[in-house]
Amino acid sequence: MSYPWWHVPFLTAPMLIALIATVHVLVSHYAVGGGLFLAVETSHAYKHNDEGYLAYLKQHAWFFVLLTVVFGAITGVGIWWIIGLASPLATHFLIQTFVFGWATEWVFFVIELAAGFAFYYFWGKLDRRTHVAMGWIYAAAAWISLVLITGITAFMLDPGQWPETHNFWHGFFNPQFLPQVLARTGAAFLLASMYVYFHASFKCQDTDLLRYIERRSSRPAMLGSALVASGGLWWYLLLPASSKAALQGAAVINVLMVIMFTLTIVVFALLYIGPYRNPGWLSPGFAIMFLGFGLAATATGEYIREAVRKPYIVYNLVLGNQVLAEKVPLLRENGFIEGTRWPSAWLAARHPQLVTTHPDGSLTVDEQGMLALPKYDRVEIGEVLFMYHCNDCHAERSGVNAMEHLLTGWSREMVATSVRHPEKLKYFMPPWSGTDAEAEILTDYLMDMRPEMPEGMFFGGRHDSLSDVQAMIGNTVEEAR
Repeated sequence: MSYPWWHVPFLTAPMLIALIATVHVLVSHYAVGGGLFLAVETSHAYKHNDEGYLAYLKQHAWFFVLLTVVFGAITGVGIWWIIGLASPLATHFLIQTFVFGWATEWVFFVIELAAGFAFYYFWGKLDRRTHVAMGWIYAAAAWISLVLITGITAFMLDPGQWPETHNFWHGFFNPQFLPQVLARTGAAFLLASMYVYFHASFKCQDTDLLRYIERRSSRPAMLGSALVASGGLWWYLLLPASSKAALQGAAVINVLMVIMFTLTIVVFALLYIGPYRNPGWLSPGFAIMFLGFGLAATATGEYIREAVRKPYIVYNLVLGNQVLAEKVPLLRENGFIEGTRWPSAWLAARHPQLVTTHPDGSLTVDEQGMLALPKYDRVEIGEVLFMYHCNDCHAERSGVNAMEHLLTGWSREMVATSVRHPEKLKYFMPPWSGTDAEAEILTDYLMDMRPEMPEGMFFGGRHDSLSDVQAMIGNTVEEAR
């Protein structure tokens, strides 16, 4: 751990990443599919000299550029800022591993921006052939950007042979690469049609033209639904063992899987029955519903993809608490504080008597002296340990997975056992990466915030005492060990 921790109260920093990334994905997929829509449809309108359709397409191009190039670029840069602050080790790891990939993606992003602006701002000033070429250059660059980013994000879920070879191409063409490219390309087709329906239902005043747009956009939308479903199934079949276990063991994720596939099937059925077979359904209300279904299915898929990576940020390589998996045994032996730059610097400034600096720059922490500190000081050190080791997934007293609520009524023995063996309590939690003394210090902090069990609680059909209940759960935890 060579990075300071960025604390986001209540929400937690990773959840902030998820929110911004999901918003960006909902727009960036439209940037890919919408670019293809504009290239195909502009070419088609020129070929048939359809001036009415061309006028609409220019209107849609303005909406497209505003939403994808402007808002999409802002949220894309926002992701880089957020992950750099909230997940610095994983960001560092991915940049080092895929320098060539990121550089290539930025080249295509610049091409995408230039072609997109030329396509819209020189509408009517370029000859038809050049104008259509700008549209196709944009569409190709946008899809290649999707492929490049997908290879890197798929690596996080399953790096394949990379840990053995450290070969760029082994990491990029990982087992999850093709399923995710297939599903994301499908999502781009599907969302593009949903955005087209939304825009056209409000802006297109010609009923015949609206029906024409409705019919022509139905086929790519249905193709997109099929690709999402098939890519999602392929993705599931190739999940690593820990990811599949996290998926099967979390009821909420299973429910979301059902919701995602159900929404995809419903959208496909509605597209077939309505716009494809019986054009005339399209209205603002229907378009809003369609767009809502598409956005919900895509956002749900993104949440599932992120959730099943636990306990890793990069499978088998970087743990969710910003610790390299290979460093866990060393941190357990020498101490989390000794092995991490910023907590050790904090402890040296706060309690210099506990830290010895050696000529080679290494540090030794007096753990027995740390345990002998007054309770207030131990709790303060425990809070630092919590922020660096646990706050990736847990808020403190209120918020996302807040520890105060999760620990209600727990005994000290239960808390201490859970700190030392979190992966035994919940197998998708990262293992403890510190010494027993540090575990005691973190337990002090967690016990300081733990609420008592509410009065009048019943267990097993009888009114047990709090100590009976704690012993029961303690025995269960001990058996898990």
